[in-house]
Amino acid sequence: MAQNQPIFILSDDTKRSKGKDAQSNNIAAAKAVADTVRTTLGPKGMDKMIVDSLGDVTITNDGVTILEEMQIEHPAAKMLVEIAKTQEDEVGDGTTTAVILAGDLLKNAEDLIEKAVHPTVIARGYKLAATHAIKILQEIAEDVNITDEKILKKVAMTAMASKGASSEKEHLANLIVNAVKTVFDEDISMDDIKIEKKVGDGIENSELIKGIVIDKERVHSEMPKQIKNAKILLLDCALEVKSPETDTKIQIDDPDKLQAFLDQEQDMIKKMADKVINSGANVILVQKGIDDLVQHYLSKNGIYAARRVKKDDMDKLARATGAKVVSTLNELSSDDLGYAGFVEEVKVGDEDMTYIRECKNPKAVTLMIRGGTQHVVDEVERAVRDALGDVVAALKIGKVVGGAGACEMEVSKELRKYANKLKGREQLAVLAFAESIEVVPRTLAENAGLDPIDMLTDLKNQHDKKVKWAGIDVMKGKVLDAWDNDIIEPLKIKTQAIKSASEVAEMILRIDDVIAGSGSKESQMPPDMRGMM
Repeated sequence: MAQNQPIFILSDDTKRSKGKDAQSNNIAAAKAVADTVRTTLGPKGMDKMIVDSLGDVTITNDGVTILEEMQIEHPAAKMLVEIAKTQEDEVGDGTTTAVILAGDLLKNAEDLIEKAVHPTVIARGYKLAATHAIKILQEIAEDVNITDEKILKKVAMTAMASKGASSEKEHLANLIVNAVKTVFDEDISMDDIKIEKKVGDGIENSELIKGIVIDKERVHSEMPKQIKNAKILLLDCALEVKSPETDTKIQIDDPDKLQAFLDQEQDMIKKMADKVINSGANVILVQKGIDDLVQHYLSKNGIYAARRVKKDDMDKLARATGAKVVSTLNELSSDDLGYAGFVEEVKVGDEDMTYIRECKNPKAVTLMIRGGTQHVVDEVERAVRDALGDVVAALKIGKVVGGAGACEMEVSKELRKYANKLKGREQLAVLAFAESIEVVPRTLAENAGLDPIDMLTDLKNQHDKKVKWAGIDVMKGKVLDAWDNDIIEPLKIKTQAIKSASEVAEMILRIDDVIAGSGSKESQMPPDMRGMM
């Protein structure tokens, strides 16, 4: 009888891990990522200093910034980085919460796998738990709308409590809520609020401009530095004579013809300038270039002009001033002009910038962020983006919840009740999910130097007494009512974190075989073929 020969379907240098080895390896990588950002959670969270290959330093406690800067390679760990990116894109805040929740879900799943519970059963139980958890959150959430200015300010301050801007969180929260109220409509977006940052001055000198700030100066020194009652023209075409797109040669055999050619070019430029001047505009912002001669004519007529303005700034300027972006001078009319009460060139630090202020009913505004050093201003910008994302998310969904670990404890309590109604091993997975969601209050307590067991016991007692917003006071080391103490977060942070974390945990649990290739295809080719690629 012939001996059975082993069959090889993969190359010799392919790495492969199967079964429990693959699962434990993936779970260990995911837990390592979660542990990296875990210490940054909450007002008492610590910062991370990340130095890249060029020696540039980033100091932050923003979860997604840390994970992006770390350049993680492990495939399972990368999936947790994706959670943080999704959370950032969808809400703008809560990245650390989402990542540590995924890490804890996988840690508890590993314990169940050790007890011979099949990974697909755990994944199914997690799906049930996540759906029920989101339902609980929607039931306990409180309503909010654009008139609830106090609640919106509390949402913004809660978002900044753990960031570098916490010292000026009240001032910044006022700016953020005023900015949102100014541009608010049904389809509000973070893109309607431009965040411009400049080093110099303290954080307290940050301001809201009801218009747009662009990092461009006037193109000619003879132009006025300030324009009141500005009629603004936005141009998407160049104010200069275009060169032919193909190589063109012009042969001139008479000096008079050369002069006629130059006169004709100058005449074209003069007509171009006249069209702009006759439109009635006294401020012109151009996406492309402005010819030197056009600059001269504009400055003679007391017109302020800036060039090479970015496209997204042009879009924001249109929303702020009510101007239309004009693509051709032939169809230019006074109806295309926008309005601003005041346009001026201001020196900010060592750079000249153009401020377009006092727009009528602007649908785009600018938050000018200041800070003493580049590291400070970068971290303040991250804090403001998080807070802005929270306020916009709260208004879009129209629901908010108490922070400080309060809603997580309430969800955990209700999930345990739900688990008792289930039969089979899914019940174990739902209980594991309920325990995992307590990672937020547990981590808040640990980062504040408190005993997590004592704090969680006190919290559970309060929630059993139906104090649904009982959370952790990290400053005083006791239980507080999060709502009464102004610790409020948008519902979407919590629902998005639970969705993302549970989906990634389920996906990682279903992987029982990891096959890693041996590098690029080029390295596997015979040497004489590599040069042919």
